[in-house]
Amino acid sequence: MPDRRSPRPPRRTAGTTGASDRLPPIRKSLGQHFLTDPAILARIAGALDATGVETIVEIGPGRGALTDHLLLHAGRLIAVEYDRALAERLRQRYSADPRVTVVEADVLASPLADVAATDDYLVAGNVPYYITTPILFHALERPRARRAVFLVQKEVADRLAAPPGTDGYGALSVNVQAVARVTRLFKVPAGAFHPPPRVDSAVVRVEPRPDPIVAADEESRLRELVQGAFGFRRKQMRRVLRSLLDVGADTADALLERSAIDPSARPETLAPQDFVRLLRAVRERDQPGNA
Repeated sequence: MPDRRSPRPPRRTAGTTGASDRLPPIRKSLGQHFLTDPAILARIAGALDATGVETIVEIGPGRGALTDHLLLHAGRLIAVEYDRALAERLRQRYSADPRVTVVEADVLASPLADVAATDDYLVAGNVPYYITTPILFHALERPRARRAVFLVQKEVADRLAAPPGTDGYGALSVNVQAVARVTRLFKVPAGAFHPPPRVDSAVVRVEPRPDPIVAADEESRLRELVQGAFGFRRKQMRRVLRSLLDVGADTADALLERSAIDPSARPETLAPQDFVRLLRAVRERDQPGNA
């Protein structure tokens, strides 16, 4: 088990000096902002609550700053890096550590359980802002990580953890909370990065729900229903269903009654469980002979 009393990054190994230490240029097109504050890096790694034997998949390791801290808690670490120059630098940097595997790939094209080569794994990452939502949903594909810790834009963190009826609550909140528990951990100022982004960031922990409210074969349909409903965020649910399903008021009211939803309620006030009940009512109606 790692010594938690001395959370110092491991010493660099052979192959990390000279030409390999020349940092590749920052690629703005990839949304690269490298976190440099060692205290915050240590807090992110610690938030995984790993015991030193787990497999950790790191999304976007960049220059390896977070990687160093994750290795204090990992049995194996697979770093998935899209930038070719950074991936090569990471291979050289960790060439003497058999626990580390560097995968040069687009993480969105790489099922994380396949990358981990196990269904029991953890995920961490400083997620590029411009593809945050796709990466979050990708990370929630089954089989899901036992626990994931992400550094994201503060606004996204607020939306992920927002309860029904609040300003930040929306389609992202519902679709993530339907399958996972989200905990907003702490804020990260822009000055902790190089180059600093124009917004603040925050760290969230995402864990699969112990009480699943949606079945595996319902998840994609739920996502479509929720995104459609929030396209009419300020409308009453009677009007939302009439527009989404192209049905009359009587049919919309019947579906909402079956789902225990007030027809005058608005999407932003409904909990994930409400949307799941509504999805099942709609699917039941769509069965042959029930139209």
